[in-house]
Amino acid sequence: MGVLDDIIVGVRLDLAEREGRLPFAELVGLVEAVVPAVDPLAALRAPGLSVIAEVKRSSPSKGNLASIADPAALAGEYAAGGAAVISVLTERRRFGGTLDDLRAVRAAVPTPILRKDFIVTEYQLWEARANGADLALLIVAALSDRELVRLLGVATELGLTALVEAHTADEVLRALAAEAGLIGVNNRNLHTLEVDLLQFERLASLIPDSVVKVAESGILTTDDVARVASAGADAILVGEALVRTGTSAKVADFITTGTAARAVAR
Repeated sequence: MGVLDDIIVGVRLDLAEREGRLPFAELVGLVEAVVPAVDPLAALRAPGLSVIAEVKRSSPSKGNLASIADPAALAGEYAAGGAAVISVLTERRRFGGTLDDLRAVRAAVPTPILRKDFIVTEYQLWEARANGADLALLIVAALSDRELVRLLGVATELGLTALVEAHTADEVLRALAAEAGLIGVNNRNLHTLEVDLLQFERLASLIPDSVVKVAESGILTTDDVARVASAGADAILVGEALVRTGTSAKVADFITTGTAARAVAR
């Protein structure tokens, strides 16, 4: 069993517990009571480089990153630095996140929020919206083509913007065939957990300019930011480099660096 498969087994176990506590009919009622989701695409398409700043306590590859006792305060720092989107990990077994984190961040900032998890069912999308998310992650490697199209459709109906994550050329083409408008290229190899920024450089050319391109994983320094921005990234998703500092200045520095690199590349 691969790393992704193993994670999804745990995700399904935790999901079954939540479904037992909150039937779908009640979840629908919660969604009806929340304010409409914010569309983040205009901000992500704006000139310059956008930052999706992540609330992330740990990962399978790096272990513990930061305790993050106050996710709302960290989100406030990200927003002050100019983050276009704030990503909140809600998977608990490998990443130490919960839906409580998502709710806390939602209450603290007006910035669009991404629920980052291993979403394999419609229920999880309804959960995301009920807890205030504006975006939700869909991982191509975790879904069949039919499932991807179906979940994209459900996300659209709920007002959620789907960040569709790909790791290979085939997955990029599958995301495009499903008509994803926001595609993230994850630089991490799901089998070895190693990171190579060359992955984004190779795959970005497959994604048309009409689709927003996000570089994910392994972006730790301003040199890394400049590299992926020069290769065509409209946005970067950054966790480790930000949770270890938690400063608005770091977010702002990445935006400035990436925006300059994009200007030169064009």
